[in-house]
Amino acid sequence: MSNKPIIALIYDFDNTLSTHDMQEFNFIPELGMTPDEFWGTCGKLSKENNMDSILAYMLLMAQKANEKGIDLSRESLRKMGQQVEFFEGVEQWFKRINAYGARLGFEVRHYIISCGLKHMIEGCPIGHEFYNVFACDYVYDDEGHILWPAVAINYTSKTQFLYRINKGIEDAGEDKKLNMYMPQSERAVPFENMIYIGDGLTDVPSMKLTRTRGGYAIGVYRNPEDATYLVKEDRVDFYVQSNYLPDSEMDIAMKAIFQKIKARERFKKLSESSYSAARKDDK
Repeated sequence: MSNKPIIALIYDFDNTLSTHDMQEFNFIPELGMTPDEFWGTCGKLSKENNMDSILAYMLLMAQKANEKGIDLSRESLRKMGQQVEFFEGVEQWFKRINAYGARLGFEVRHYIISCGLKHMIEGCPIGHEFYNVFACDYVYDDEGHILWPAVAINYTSKTQFLYRINKGIEDAGEDKKLNMYMPQSERAVPFENMIYIGDGLTDVPSMKLTRTRGGYAIGVYRNPEDATYLVKEDRVDFYVQSNYLPDSEMDIAMKAIFQKIKARERFKKLSESSYSAARKDDK
């Protein structure tokens, strides 16, 4: 295991890395529905039953798949994930930013915290790039049929996974250790070394928490006319177009944050070294 300081890049998935919600590439068309029809039905289901919107879409997916005879096993979801498409430069982004971090003396870890489906993300062309994927999932019976939601991540519950990354407690079923006090020196990834990347309102709680604890947030937008809310409400450090190519706004912003973290690490080491030397001189 590396002894290098860790920088954690934490992404939303839909419309941050992928060009659309992951269900829209093949699952919704296979139902014979448009995205507007499917998500509209989810909203209606949520409202009529005073139901969390994430649980509503998970239920509707299971119901519609059963009606149409569509397999929603873990393996079939991974296969659906293979059809997900990404913004320009995403598939080459990870190797390049990992190398840049390594040159600065960091280990770079990539995480997903998503309201989408875990196995779709794991099966997508970039699934292997992530240190961990925190996303919605089902409990299955021995024949692979859905029994119940196992994990349902909504907009506010995303924040608990930031603490999991911070403390190195990444098992979603482990709550006791997560809620116990842990000294800062024992935490896996300081919040100051976290960078959250998201595209909109659903990411605001995570952006706010990350920045409040000393980390950073980058907002992404598809079109310039979309670049409004997150800037007006001061939710992000940078707001950039969803382009991950070399020398893009994202590339420049990310490297600037890395450089700032590096400068802070140098300052900390220099301060600690000076303090230790002063203590020796006093003896």
